[in-house]
Amino acid sequence: MKIVIIVQARMTSTRLPGKVLKQVLGKPLLEYQIERLHRVQLADEIVIATTTKATDDPIVELCDRLSIPYFRGSEEDVLARYHGAAKAHQADVIVRVTSDCPLIDPQAIDRVIQSYIDDRYDYVSNCIERTYPRGMDTEVFSFKALNEAFLEATAKPDREHVTPFIHRQPDRYKLGSVLYNKNCSQHRWTVDTPEDFALIQKILESLYPQNPEFSLEDCLELLDRYPEWSKINAHIEQKQYGE
Repeated sequence: MKIVIIVQARMTSTRLPGKVLKQVLGKPLLEYQIERLHRVQLADEIVIATTTKATDDPIVELCDRLSIPYFRGSEEDVLARYHGAAKAHQADVIVRVTSDCPLIDPQAIDRVIQSYIDDRYDYVSNCIERTYPRGMDTEVFSFKALNEAFLEATAKPDREHVTPFIHRQPDRYKLGSVLYNKNCSQHRWTVDTPEDFALIQKILESLYPQNPEFSLEDCLELLDRYPEWSKINAHIEQKQYGE
C-alpha cells in the first residue's frame, strides 16, 4: 500500500497572491511545510500538485531545488489535478494537505493516517469535525474513492474542492474523524491574508531558530505566553478549502 502526500499549491491566491513562496527568515513558507512533511512517518512520498500556468513556474523551480516530485494540472479542476497526481505516482492512499499550512504537525498527519489504516476507513480527516487548530488540516482517503469522485462528480464545488463528493456520502463511504485532546479550533494558523502571514511569521521567528522540529504543542505554549498574537488574525473569516 503506497501512501502519498499530495499538496495542492498555486501562486494566484485571491487574498494573498504568491503566499506559498512568501519568505520568513530567508525561506519560503512552502519549504517550511515540505521540511515538516518529510518527518511524517507513515507516508511514502510527497508530491506537489500545482497548475500548468506559467505563474506557477516558481513553485516547480522550488520543487526542483528541493528534489520534490511535482505534478501540473488544471487550476480550477483541483479534483482532476489530484487524480492525475495520484495516478502518476501510483498512490493507493492519498493524504491531502494544502500549501497554506506551513506549521502543519507531522505527528498530527500520522495520527490521521494511522486511523485510516487501523479502522479501514474510505475517508478520514481532522477537519470535518474541527478540534485541531486550523492549519493542521489533513484528509486521508483511498484512491478508489478519489477515482469514483473524479469519474462521477459534476458540480463545480466538487471539482474545486476534491473531497466533498466523498464525505457527503456516509452511506457509500466509511468516514472517520480524528479529534485533538482538547478543542483548539479557535486558533488560525493558515495563511490566506496579510494578517495570517504576520502571525505565522511571529511563530516561525520565535520557534524555528531554536527548534526546527517544533510541534503543535510548542505553538500552543507560545501563544499562551503571547495571547495578544492570536488577535492579529482573529477577525479573518475562513474561505472554504484553501490553496
